[in-house]
Amino acid sequence: MKTMFRRVLTTASLLLCFSTDALSCGLVNFVAMPLDQNLRTNPIKAALETAYPGLSVNDANGFISFPNGEQVALGETRHQMDPLQRLANPTVREQFLFVYPLGHDLESRKLEFNDPGRLRNDAFFRALYFGDKKSAQATLTRVKYKSKKVSKRFSVTTKNCVAVQLAAALKEAAGSAAFETYFRESGGSFSWRLISGTKRLSVHSFGAAIDIDPKLGQYWKWRNPKPGTSHVYKNKIPLGLVEIFEKYGFIWGGKWFHYDGMHFEYRPKLILHSRLVS
Repeated sequence: MKTMFRRVLTTASLLLCFSTDALSCGLVNFVAMPLDQNLRTNPIKAALETAYPGLSVNDANGFISFPNGEQVALGETRHQMDPLQRLANPTVREQFLFVYPLGHDLESRKLEFNDPGRLRNDAFFRALYFGDKKSAQATLTRVKYKSKKVSKRFSVTTKNCVAVQLAAALKEAAGSAAFETYFRESGGSFSWRLISGTKRLSVHSFGAAIDIDPKLGQYWKWRNPKPGTSHVYKNKIPLGLVEIFEKYGFIWGGKWFHYDGMHFEYRPKLILHSRLVS
């Protein structure tokens, strides 16, 4: 297969605080990186293999193979399934059911249960990252947002280049004084915990997500609606800031019907998939 991606090397200063795992990472702009047009014939396979070098997808046997030797079934897309049941236990393929909208699109999030990225296969994440808290903690590093007036640290993993990509996003965001207010308070980063009301691990458990100011970001459950019911989201997060995060592989929960406007998580495969199917 032709080369699917090109990594641009980071500056040495960006990598000094990271482990030897992170030192092998090159900085990637997932929104602008060149993609072979032939990859559109199998966008899920292409997005997964491009986002995570060393991972391979075998459509013939229906499994994903990870560098550590683990295998996880791709599963099927169950179009007629109850959305709450799917949310509780989605297949890997169903993670791509809702296409993540790039740019300034906040219209598609108004569709009931259109939550691109909220469907997460627990076995996939555990194989991609960690199966236990101790293993996750061993890879953590601190990444800083630092502007003239605001300084905040986020604890994230070096696995899969998360820390390198986040450091670049925060550095670029800190270059604009207009974004400072969204980092004055932090909703947190690494936390080994279940998603509220579920038995699934949060992406925060893997050190692959951060929350900026919760009051400005907002969260759908705070309005106490029932899942799937209509509710208004008055976004306060600048879409210019969202685009910076998307560039480096982080999707934004503000584009979900069940919005989580403070939340950014590292899901480069969804950004690549969006480009391939657009």
